[in-house]
Amino acid sequence: MKAQIIEKDGRPEFAVISYEDYQHFLELLEDETDARAVAEFNEAYKSGREFLVPEGILRRELSGESPIRIWREHRGMTQQELASRAGISKAFLSQIESGKRKGTVDTLSALARSLGVPLDVLTD
Repeated sequence: MKAQIIEKDGRPEFAVISYEDYQHFLELLEDETDARAVAEFNEAYKSGREFLVPEGILRRELSGESPIRIWREHRGMTQQELASRAGISKAFLSQIESGKRKGTVDTLSALARSLGVPLDVLTD
């Protein structure tokens, strides 16, 4: 890389580089910014500030399935197991999963804790 140095009062003030070099440096800056963003996300994920949803779960949610049912099945739990862990009846859980009833914030929070997911993953 060759740069033309323009001085002002005997000190370097500007460096003029080719457009090709300029484009190259922009790409390097973008790569650095992307790498920093990935590193920040990884740190947030490791510390529990970020949560990843597997693609299969996302597809099922987008097709309209109950997020509670999807996560319960993903965790390999029966309705009875999840209901017991969350302190509700199996019948109530079945009604929540089918959309016949809505759970309270307390109930949904208990289900989220039992499934090991953030509350907002289970709510619309």
